[in-house]
Amino acid sequence: MKVINLSEQNSVLGQFLSEIRDVQIQKDSMRFRMNVERIGEVMAIELSKALRYESRQVQTPLGLADVHTMDENLVLATILRAGLPLYQGFLHIFDHAENAFLSAYRRVNEAGQLEIVAEYMAAPSLEGKTLVIADPMLATGMSMESSFLALLKHGIPQHTHLCCTIATPIAIDYLRKALNDRPDVTLWCAAIDPVLNEKKYIVPGLGDAGDLCFGEKM
Repeated sequence: MKVINLSEQNSVLGQFLSEIRDVQIQKDSMRFRMNVERIGEVMAIELSKALRYESRQVQTPLGLADVHTMDENLVLATILRAGLPLYQGFLHIFDHAENAFLSAYRRVNEAGQLEIVAEYMAAPSLEGKTLVIADPMLATGMSMESSFLALLKHGIPQHTHLCCTIATPIAIDYLRKALNDRPDVTLWCAAIDPVLNEKKYIVPGLGDAGDLCFGEKM
């Protein structure tokens, strides 16, 4: 599994990251969602550089122009609800993609262990396509693993891109082992933060992305 940390190079992405982390700016949920969408757009453009393209000609009012257009069957997937703004940013760029949606949430089972519960999935065939899964926080890696494996029931993609705003080394190591370090998977991160706290939140992170986007849940 290849890992790409977009924060290793300076870009406007850093401004959007700083704003979604800032406790004062976080009070404006509309701005928070907008910045997460912008991060999705930047990540989508960076990811687009790794895709296949074909050469063709288009007719302009004055002649023919040689252009290069994407030659991929893309499927964009996200995990409800926190993933929606990041997914929307990707959809702004990859507006012809097919789409998939999953629900997944964390709970502590009777043995006191953290587990991921998936209750809903709607997806097209993924066979031979390029799958992009957008989920903002990669804390433990368990939700991303669970969602990826669930989606494989709809076919084996040619390549899968896992995309998040903030990841942890723990989650990256977990995914490498859980997915057997698959060469057909690439992980894209806007930033990598060092640790998790006792509640499995990323530190320094930004808090609960779903609550910041859509309000606190029961």
